[in-house]
Amino acid sequence: MGFRLLKIVSNKNAEKCSQATIVPKGHFVVYVGETTKKRFVLPISYLKHPSFQNLLSQTEEEFGFDHPMGGLTIPCSEEVFTDLISSL
Repeated sequence: MGFRLLKIVSNKNAEKCSQATIVPKGHFVVYVGETTKKRFVLPISYLKHPSFQNLLSQTEEEFGFDHPMGGLTIPCSEEVFTDLISSL
């Protein structure tokens, strides 16, 4: 099963789009990247997967859950993140 990527916006537009873009019911937003953050809209069902839960736990242990962009921030490379969610 692949992943559905609804929308990605650059960091410059993330704040403007977060106010203008409505997240569909049953989805949540994460910002991914080590320096430049990309916005991913993901189905809530991903929260049940052990691999995704492990990533969230590692993120919490290392960086806490301070969300200056208004969404979940995961400071890993985009490539690692897309590999993970494509396997869900």
